[in-house]
Amino acid sequence: MTPLIVIEGLSKEYLRGGQVIPVLVDLSLEVAEGEYIALMGPSGSGKSTLLNLIAGIDKPSSGTIRIGGIDITALSDAELTLWRSINVGFVFQFYNLMPVLSAFGNVELPLQLTSLSRAERRERVDAALALVGLTDRAAHLPNELSGGQQQRVAIARALITDPELIVADEPTGDLDRVTAQEILGLLGRLNAELGKTIVMVTHDPKAAETAHRLVHLEKGELAA
Repeated sequence: MTPLIVIEGLSKEYLRGGQVIPVLVDLSLEVAEGEYIALMGPSGSGKSTLLNLIAGIDKPSSGTIRIGGIDITALSDAELTLWRSINVGFVFQFYNLMPVLSAFGNVELPLQLTSLSRAERRERVDAALALVGLTDRAAHLPNELSGGQQQRVAIARALITDPELIVADEPTGDLDRVTAQEILGLLGRLNAELGKTIVMVTHDPKAAETAHRLVHLEKGELAA
């Protein structure tokens, strides 16, 4: 299969109190188009750091990350912001919804800076909400929705620009087991039916079992 993500020699360091703290060390990894991988490892192993680098939220200290043939480590901040807005959908543990916006408004938010007309935006949002089973909750504010419904809104928002890649950081970490299984089932459908490439950070072995492949990190390195 063609790799969507190619990571070579990736390292990330932080400066803390005058001391250099290595988080990722000379890491190389490939993720195929349409693959669904789970990143696991103990706290401090570099899982979320790697996810943020893949998503273009952060930049590495050294090494390259090529996604869809583009070396995102060579992009300027402005170029990276534009690339991220088109190519990556984000799903977070605590949903990151705007409390003053309805479910519809939260899903529509990434489209506000596009050239789409209001009618085109509405059509896309309606389709995304229907896909996650929330058509009847479009007008509800986040505090009027359950945790599982809020995460479904977040997934609809992640899909709204039709990105190649979905990154999910502990997407079931704040949910009960039954609701978590529903969300994992939805992510599985996005992968199987829509061909979305998914990179998920999780501490839950049950969640990791739903992925095609487990990538385990130990102290910033890939574990054998």
